[in-house]
Amino acid sequence: MQGLSKTRSELPEMLVLEILSKLPVKSLTRFRCVCKPWSSSFQTPHFITKHLHNNNLNVLLKRFCGDTRGGVDCLSQLSTVKGRDFSEEENIHLPFFEICWYAPVFDGPCNGILCLHDQHDEATLWNPSTREFKILPQSSVQRPPLVDSTRFGGIGFGYDSQTDNYKLVRFVVNYFEEDSDAGSMFDEMDQVELYSLTSDSWREISYPVVHPYGSPPFNSYVNGFYYWQAIGDPGFLILSFDMVNLTIASVWWDFSTILFATFGLQWIPWCYHLPKGRNSQSSDHELVLFDPCTQELKNLGIHAYRESMQIIGYVESLIPINGRSEHEERIIRRPVGGGSN
Repeated sequence: MQGLSKTRSELPEMLVLEILSKLPVKSLTRFRCVCKPWSSSFQTPHFITKHLHNNNLNVLLKRFCGDTRGGVDCLSQLSTVKGRDFSEEENIHLPFFEICWYAPVFDGPCNGILCLHDQHDEATLWNPSTREFKILPQSSVQRPPLVDSTRFGGIGFGYDSQTDNYKLVRFVVNYFEEDSDAGSMFDEMDQVELYSLTSDSWREISYPVVHPYGSPPFNSYVNGFYYWQAIGDPGFLILSFDMVNLTIASVWWDFSTILFATFGLQWIPWCYHLPKGRNSQSSDHELVLFDPCTQELKNLGIHAYRESMQIIGYVESLIPINGRSEHEERIIRRPVGGGSN
């Protein structure tokens, strides 16, 4: 017994890292201070990939707060702790988009990274787990002469596995005014531009015959390809973009049969909206938790307008995006019912 008391037992380093890779990012951030080897290991591609595959779903909720006469868009972090049933945990204020109507729009997630954008050339990348936020540079792509206004849309964010690079593709519509005998008329010319995180720059790529419409969650990134809804001849199309080869292709499809079965990957299947009271005419709705196993519904006590709500599910990620901290970008996280965080 005396000899055993002097024996020092240590776990192998690989086993320790295996255990650590299952912890949430918040815990790993604290554990960086334990020792330099741990801090270094948390930044290796091997550990980052293992951690990405070991973590569970997190949920953000974007909704319009107020009434039809006025209000703002609110962003909340929902709790995924067992027993709390996705109750609101934090309110998040993003000053970068505070002057935009119904912005930002969230695209992704891709490996825990979200793309936020509006229709006015403002786009950012955000890792809500590491609280890193990167404002993308404005596009340097040359516009056609005499352009009167430009609208950005059809965003697609994804990952190029061959070059270990994150890319953002977006469709640009340039409007210019033409004079005619009947008066001024507007015409348009379209472009497609690509952002690369590695080079931190934009460039123009070839434009397809058709262009996408609609917004997430109907559009999705899956295994190196981004897919949009589109309309062309003879009707509904699926438009795809290859993040590796930078090619755009389209195929006709029947959206009524495949849209909710395949592009619903970003949807949270147990969350949807129910009106307040079966006979209510109010535009206010409640978020309801649906358990597909027990077929039970639970009211989460969260009210929102169905048309303006967006539910964003993502996994925790340590992937760096070469940005700045939320604090530096004046992003405020405030616990629900408490002070700033």
